[in-house]
Parts: sequence; structure tokens; C-alpha cells
Amino acid sequence: MLDYKSAGVDIEAGYRSVELMKQYVQSTMRPEVMGGLGGFSGAFSLAAIKDMEDPVLLSGTDGVGTKLKLAFLMDRHDTVGIDCVAMCVNDVVCAGGEPLFFLDYIACGKNEPEKIAQIVKGVCDGCSQAGAALIGGETAEMPGFYPVDEYDLAGFAVGVADRKDLIDGSTIRPGDVLVGIASSGVHSNGFSLVRKLFGVSEETLKEYIPELGETLGEALLRPTKIYVKALRAVREAGVRIKGCSHITGGGFYENIPRMLPEGVRAQVRKDSYEVPAIFRIMQTRGQLEEHMMYNTFNMGIGMVLALDPADADTAVSALEAAGERAFKIGTVIEGDKGVDVC
Repeated sequence: MLDYKSAGVDIEAGYRSVELMKQYVQSTMRPEVMGGLGGFSGAFSLAAIKDMEDPVLLSGTDGVGTKLKLAFLMDRHDTVGIDCVAMCVNDVVCAGGEPLFFLDYIACGKNEPEKIAQIVKGVCDGCSQAGAALIGGETAEMPGFYPVDEYDLAGFAVGVADRKDLIDGSTIRPGDVLVGIASSGVHSNGFSLVRKLFGVSEETLKEYIPELGETLGEALLRPTKIYVKALRAVREAGVRIKGCSHITGGGFYENIPRMLPEGVRAQVRKDSYEVPAIFRIMQTRGQLEEHMMYNTFNMGIGMVLALDPADADTAVSALEAAGERAFKIGTVIEGDKGVDVC
């Protein structure tokens, strides 16, 4: 007799997935979360922000992209959830927000409860790093749409900021200093090019590369850094962040100008920090032009802040005290909106 399971959707596996992930989800809870896992929607009290003068909700949504192909080949699924959270919450903090809660969406060809639980464990690890609660999500089993051993992962974050604390770039002026915060590696962008230039396979991902001190797969799968605590440390040091750019797809050339007002231009000095070995290896193996590298990858800088010159040293010290590596990588000058990497 035909039923849902014979059509490829295992409802019982879905129930088991939820049970396995509960232990991880609980670790992300905040006092504002109302109700438990399994309802039709996630509820989050806004009572804690009622004392703000003019609270503004901020949101971000993104996925992990083709970096997931590496997770499939390595059969490692406990870190891509961190990438998913990072890509969303880093956009929220760029605008001056504090992430409040997160929701995830997993679509798969076959629901394997243990694998789904590992994916969600990564999401919960990311939420814990960001101080955000995982208040809901969806696991969609879609046989015939995805291969049985593959899945897609995306998410959605909501944060809040007082309007007076928003970071919008409007006060950036010539003479301001650009401070870059180090990335953890390639993060979650440019992987269609990465896979093409390395010819990614199980064999190539197991290759030990002395310059990296690890295998290629370990270096490439390293999760995206979450900058929530880093930016909080800068604010708590009394520094006003004038502009903030999350270096994602499009690298320096697309993302840095997004924080700039008209009439100013960013100048980034390539020699202001050491580009990590993984990027040098990619450029050499792929024989890629330098402009393409800075137009595709983060090149070792995951976040760029525009600061008053008087605040730059304080910000760098605060970031280093918070465990980050930070560098004064450039300045703002008069000119057409854009960026020069020189």
C-alpha cells in the first residue's frame, strides 16, 4: 500500500531528528524565549528592550553555499551550522545590532536523524557564540529534489539596536582609519571557485599541506568567524564605530564601499598585515590574478571598521584583549566611492 514513507518521506525519522537536536537547542536559550521546541512558531519577548529610546529591529538571512560540498565529501556536518549563523549575525552586527534569535532551514534528500542532529549542533554552537537563541527551524525531506546524501542549509537572524547606536557610515570622513579584524580562513564565500581550482575530491581534501600545518579539507572547512563579541568589545571600550563592512562574496572591492557615503574612498594597504597561507596557495595553484583574489575572497580580513583616527589604537587594543587579531589596514580619502587595494 502506498504511503508517505514509500514515497520517500520518513515522518518517524523527522520525530527522531527533533528529539536528538533538543539537547543542543536548549544550550542556546535566552530568558526572552517563550515556549519550547516543536511549536508552529517561535516566540520571543521584547520586554528586555523596552528601555531603549528608539529600538530598531535588524535582520539577516543567508546560507552556507557550495562549501557544503566539502562537508559531504568529508562526511563532517558539525561545523557548517556555525557558518550559517555567522553569515547572518555578522550582517546584523555590522549595522550595530545585538543578535536576539535565529531560525534555520535544512532541506535534504533523506532525513538521517544523526546527521541532522550534527548539523543543528553546529547551528547551536554558532548561536552560543553569537548570544542568540535558536527558537525555531524546519527540516524538509525532499526525495527526488536533493540526492539522498546531500542537503542545503540556510538561516535567518533577528537583532535589535537603539536607533542612536546604528552604524550607517554617514559620519565617515577623509582621514578616518580602517581597522581590519582577522578572518578564520576562507569563511563561506568563493567556494565555487575554490572547488574548481583544487578539483576538490576526497583525495585532495585529505592532502596534508605543510604551509598550513593541516590537511586542505581541515583548512577549507574551518567555520566562519562570528564577530558579535569582537564588536561588543570595541563599543565597551568607548569607541564609536562609524562604519562596518562584513567581507563576504565580492571581497574587498564589493563590500568595503557598501559602508561608505558618497564623496569618500577607501585605501587598503596590502602590506599592513600578513595574508594567510591558504589564500597564497589558492592564488598560486589557480594562477589567479591578484585583483580577482581581492574581488572574491576575504584575504584574511573578515570585518573592516571605519574609525576616528583618535580611536584606532583603542579599538585594536580592545579587539586583541578579546582574543582577536586586528590591524590598521588603511585610511579613508576624498574621492569617488570605492576602494583601492595598493
